[in-house]
This record gives sequence, C-alpha cells and structure tokens, in this order.
Amino acid sequence: MNFLAYAMGGGGAGGQGGGLGAFLPLILMFAIFYFLLIRPQQKKAKQHKLLLAALKKGDRVVSSGGLHGVVTGLTEDVVTMEVAPKVRVKVSRGSISGITGKGS
Repeated sequence: MNFLAYAMGGGGAGGQGGGLGAFLPLILMFAIFYFLLIRPQQKKAKQHKLLLAALKKGDRVVSSGGLHGVVTGLTEDVVTMEVAPKVRVKVSRGSISGITGKGS
C-alpha cells in the first residue's frame, strides 16, 4: 500500500518544485515565440493595412499572384488594374502585395 501512496504523490518528501520554477520554461518559450514570430507578423500586417489604405488611382502595384499593373479604379473590396492598354483586371484589395511606383 505504501507504493500506492508514492504513486499518488502523497507519500514522497520533496519532489515538488516551486510554482514559478515549474512555469519558467513555458514563460521563456512564450517570450521567444512572441518576439520572433508574433510581433513581426503583427507589424507586417499593420504595414500591409496601411499600404492598402494609401492606394489611389494611378499607382503602379503588384498583386500577390505577380500581376503588375496601374490602378484605374478602387472600391472598398476590389481594385481595378490596367495590365496592358485597354486590358483591365479586377482583383481583391487584399491581394495587392506592394506598390512599385507612383503614377502621374
């Protein structure tokens, strides 16, 4: 019966660490994940949101699919790009990955 008491944790002396000492590795792992993964991703998302808010007609943009063009129309969700003379393509506003140049 003595074995059962040790297995349940009631019979052993010592064996239990401090409260903070047990959670210290978890806290360190979270801090590493925050500074290496979460924070940079939030910063990049904020910059992309500002880029999309600053779009205007005449900007040269590139989509996430690699399509280059000039913005000819904007709505809340859709960007109309001219990719060749008289060839216009509608793409989702969120798929614009960057501005390559400013138009006239």
